Amino acid sequence: MNHIHWYPGHIAKAQRQLKEKLNLVDVIIEVVDARIPYSSKYKTTDLLCPNKPKIILLNKADVSDEKYNKIWKEIFEKNYNSEVIVTNLSSKKDTNLIISKTINLSKPLMQKRIEKGLLPRATRIMVIGMPNVGKSSTINKLIKTAKTKTGAKAGITRQQQWVRINDKIELLDTPGIIPTKQDDQNQALKLAFVNSIGENAYDSVYVAENLIKILNEQYPKEFKKYFDFNESDEEINLEKIAKKRNWILKEKKADIIRTANIILSCFREGKIGKFTLDKPEEYEFI
Repeated sequence: MNHIHWYPGHIAKAQRQLKEKLNLVDVIIEVVDARIPYSSKYKTTDLLCPNKPKIILLNKADVSDEKYNKIWKEIFEKNYNSEVIVTNLSSKKDTNLIISKTINLSKPLMQKRIEKGLLPRATRIMVIGMPNVGKSSTINKLIKTAKTKTGAKAGITRQQQWVRINDKIELLDTPGIIPTKQDDQNQALKLAFVNSIGENAYDSVYVAENLIKILNEQYPKEFKKYFDFNESDEEINLEKIAKKRNWILKEKKADIIRTANIILSCFREGKIGKFTLDKPEEYEFI
């Protein structure tokens, strides 16, 4: 299966629900994966809610390339007119920063309410993002308890619920969002690399082969070192890695499927290195 395609019904429904409930929300927090910041950003957010203040979290910054974290932060601030926070959600400082920026962004709206003679109320926020970028983990950090389900499977969070963060903020939890149609196979591959697409939508060998190609091109030193190859070695592929690690089937054949799954797992966990696969020069809007 050398093509990635999906149309999960519950995610399509979530997108409709998102649009319907935007009028209830004051501030939107969008979580993206810092390893693929552009590919993991929901492109229609600004179309669905052009007048809503937004905060973008460049999450998983602990496993992405630090140099590109700074570059993408500046790009998103400029192009999406949003507050941007680089984080891995492990710091209480980051959580407090999200809360303080949320309250600050909602001040003009609250002032308008007062001017209209309305009573002050808590700022209403929504956290959105592709599956597995850290949306539910963000919510758990904000409410300081694991009331929402989290998991390694793409799209595990499915139901909506209101959550009280503190006296000043109320949060509308929404399902992880993924496009119902993916025309760009390059971006689809990158979403598969970071496990933002359900495993049934792609072939792991095909995805791993493409990941190897990109890492060989962009981060050859780190990639070769992790799998015990010399820097001068060329054309590293699944078979060579399998034989190097002695992942062998009967008749001395390389265990390609096992090797592909291990490579994908090691990349997702940051074991191979800290990589950013979206490069700014790839995209026309910049």
